Amino acid sequence: MKSNQIKELKKRLLEIAHLASISRLLNWDQEINLPAKGADYRAASISELSAILHTKLLNLDTDNLLTKLKKEVDSQKIRGKEAIIINETWRTFDRERKLPEDFVRELAEVSSKAQTVWIEARKKNDFSMFLPWLTKIVKLKRKETEYVGYTVSPYDALLDQYEPGMTTAEVSKTLDNLKVFLVPFLKQIRDSKQKINSKALNGKFPIDKQVEFNKKILAKIGFDFDAGRLDASVHPFADGLHPHDVRITSRYALNDIFYSVSSTIHEAGHALYEQGLPVEHFGTPLAESVSLGIHESQSRFWENMIGKSLSFWKYFYPSLRKDFPESFTKLSTDDFYKAINKVEPSLIRTEADEVTYNLHIILRFEIEKGMIEGTINLKDLPKIWNSKMKEYFGIEVPTDSLGVLQDVHWSGGGIGYFPTYTLGNLYSAQFYQAMKKDIPDLPKKVAEGNFIVIREWLRKKIHVSGKTYTAESLVKKITGENLDSKYFTEYLTEKYTKIYNL
Repeated sequence: MKSNQIKELKKRLLEIAHLASISRLLNWDQEINLPAKGADYRAASISELSAILHTKLLNLDTDNLLTKLKKEVDSQKIRGKEAIIINETWRTFDRERKLPEDFVRELAEVSSKAQTVWIEARKKNDFSMFLPWLTKIVKLKRKETEYVGYTVSPYDALLDQYEPGMTTAEVSKTLDNLKVFLVPFLKQIRDSKQKINSKALNGKFPIDKQVEFNKKILAKIGFDFDAGRLDASVHPFADGLHPHDVRITSRYALNDIFYSVSSTIHEAGHALYEQGLPVEHFGTPLAESVSLGIHESQSRFWENMIGKSLSFWKYFYPSLRKDFPESFTKLSTDDFYKAINKVEPSLIRTEADEVTYNLHIILRFEIEKGMIEGTINLKDLPKIWNSKMKEYFGIEVPTDSLGVLQDVHWSGGGIGYFPTYTLGNLYSAQFYQAMKKDIPDLPKKVAEGNFIVIREWLRKKIHVSGKTYTAESLVKKITGENLDSKYFTEYLTEKYTKIYNL
């Protein structure tokens, strides 16, 4: 009887997974191919599909199937992988059933339209154009926190969707502690007599050749092009429709090849995670990522700890020189390595170096927390943003396009998402330390181009488990410790002390 019930649950979950893949495909197509006049129609389509998905999820329990199975798990009559599937499905169901269908439909449609307006507002450097839509989204997200419920801060209800179990108080403490380290460390670097010339990275790099070089990197680090593709978009992203259908987008600048390389490697980290999820469990939580923080740990690990390492470029730099001889023939590997790791406060989060990146996240977290808790007036966002940039980075923000309008998250309704970026950095550093213990000659393997050993370590330790473990228990299982920011600060200290002769 139980086996039949579980089989029926998996069948229903698979139907939902197929529909969710279609929805993600529509979103991907919106970013890549959609003509301008199709925006409203696409928003309506996404809204309709979101409502169908919402109803499908609620229908998991129309005959009390899920409720009965949850009781069996709670009484420990069902254990192991099946218990994980039921518990994680219940968690999603329990949140979703609190949201009225009309609300789900409205949020999806408003977010889709808002994204289109955000793109235009960013082009025109016009925050006032986006403000009415941001106001709608914040109002809806506040309403969502009321539907879902919370104990302390309404922001908890949004954060929990991306990083299950994490609270606003915990994130605030983590980011505050990190800020205490980052601000003086940044000052040390800026006061260093070691000056790094990053202008050597500039040149003229035909986009088609950049695309081919990026594909070369993707193939070498283990991205399966038979199960994925690379395209271009305004804001780089990765989306997994299925482990055998994972989409990456990057962005390109004619005068800066690392503008695309860095983004591509970052998104590849996400994509490798998606491709590494177990196909046989597709549709169930056993083929879903643990959390966005863990997901981000994969992208930040590949982008920074591997993609910006000296060993990585000992392997790839000869190829880069061959493909772009006019720009790099006279630049040594060591100088190239220092140039791509130059620490310099900048306006754009996605272009920030490892040292300043988390200050960007701290800024955004403080603002969106204020938006949801009602301590910030939305019309004052540009002024608040610019003030924090001056305080944390010591730089002026010349335009809203380079400031408050630079990120896609708020237009898409992704409030509560930003802290996972910093959590990803912390997770990645702790995983990296564990990996170096398991693979003592790791730098040598990277320099020789053996990246598959890295992908397989991550696949075995993280990817194939799906949601078998919580983020907290996964970190403990892999590293033997709870999450500790000391590994990240030690990593930064060791790397940049050498680069800047501190």
